[in-house]
Amino acid sequence: MDRIHDQVSSVRGLYPTGPLEREILSPESIRQQVTEDFLGEYTQADASDDARLLALLGLLEPDFDLWNLYADFYEEQVAGYYDPEIQKMYVVGSTWGGYERLTYAHEFVHALQDQNYDLEESLGYSDEGCEEDSERCAALSALIEGDATLVEEQWWRAYSTEQDLQELTAAIAEYTGEVFDAAPAYLQQDFLFPYDEGLAFVQSLFRRGGWAAVDAAYLDPPTTTEHILHPELYGDDEPIPVSLPDLAPVLGQGWRELDAGVLGEWFTRLVLDEEIPQWEAEGAAAGWGGDAYRAWTNDQDEEGTLVLLTVWDAPRDAFEFVEAFGAYAEWRFGERKIEQPERRWSWQHGAVRLERAYDQTLWILSPDGDTAEAMRGAIEFPLP
Repeated sequence: MDRIHDQVSSVRGLYPTGPLEREILSPESIRQQVTEDFLGEYTQADASDDARLLALLGLLEPDFDLWNLYADFYEEQVAGYYDPEIQKMYVVGSTWGGYERLTYAHEFVHALQDQNYDLEESLGYSDEGCEEDSERCAALSALIEGDATLVEEQWWRAYSTEQDLQELTAAIAEYTGEVFDAAPAYLQQDFLFPYDEGLAFVQSLFRRGGWAAVDAAYLDPPTTTEHILHPELYGDDEPIPVSLPDLAPVLGQGWRELDAGVLGEWFTRLVLDEEIPQWEAEGAAAGWGGDAYRAWTNDQDEEGTLVLLTVWDAPRDAFEFVEAFGAYAEWRFGERKIEQPERRWSWQHGAVRLERAYDQTLWILSPDGDTAEAMRGAIEFPLP
C-alpha cells in the first residue's frame, strides 16, 4: 500500500498531508459496512419517497423496493472506497492481487483529493450538500471520479506487472454482475456517469493544461451535469436560476411534497431515454439552460403529481425538447389530444400537459385534468 501511495502521488502530482487509516474488508462483511456508510441515514421511508418520484419521472414502478436494490447493488459493485468523514480507506478482498492493487490506486486518489482540497467542507461534497443540490453534487462526483479514473489508468500503464494483468483478467472473468444487469436502465447509466462522463471531462481538462488544469477545477468546480457532458461550456455557461411556487394549497389536504430541486441535463436525458432512442434523448436534452421541479404525493390515494419548468439556451432547443417529448409521451402515455397552445395526454394514472413559450417549457403530470388546470393557474409561465 505504501508503495502504491508513492507511485500514485508521483503520477498525480498530489502528496499526502496527513495520516491515512486503512482496512481490508472480507467479502462477507462488505454488506454491513456499505449499509452503514452508504445507507446509514437513508431509511426505507426515504427510499419509498424516492421511488415515487422516480415513478412520476417514468423511471421506476411506484412500489419498487429501492432500498434493498441499493444495498444489493453496493454489495456487488463496491470493490473499495475512501470515507472522508473518518479519513479511512477500505478495500474489499480476501487476497491482494492486481484487482485489489488497481482498486487501491483509484481510492487513494480520493484520499489525496480530500487531504489537498477538503471534499466535504471546502467543496460541499457531503450528504448534506448533495441533498441540498443534487445537480451540483453529480457534477462534483464526475470531477472526483473522473480524476481518480484517469490516475488509475496512468498508474496501471506505468506500474502494473504481468502478474497484475493476469490477476485482473481472472477477476473480471469471475465477475457476474447479476444485480447490476438486473437493475433499472436509468440506474445502470447513472452509476456509470461519474466514471465514464467524468473521465471524458477530466481528460478534456488534462489535454488543455495537464494536472494543473485538473487541480484548478477543484478551486472553481463544475456546477451542473451540462458542464460534464459539454466540457467546452465549463467556465462559460452557468445555469439559469428557475423557481416554482409551492402548490400544496392548490392541491388541498392530504398532499405532501416529495421533493424539489433541479433535474439537470443528465437526468432530463435519462427520462427521455426510457422511451425514445438514446441519440434522440441526448439531442433533446442538449441546450439545457436551467430548470426547477417539484413533486407531491397523496399517501391516502397513492397519487402523485409533478411539475418541471425548464429554460433552454435558445428557442430551437426548447422546440427540439417538445418534439422529442411528443415521441416519448406517445410511448408512455398513449395518443395525445392536441389543444393549442399546449399538448395534452390522458392515461390510466391521470393527465399530462406540456407547453412551450419561446425558450421555456412546462411539463405538468397530475392525477386528473382538473388538478392539472388548477396547478397551471398557480404557475407563472413563461417566466419573465
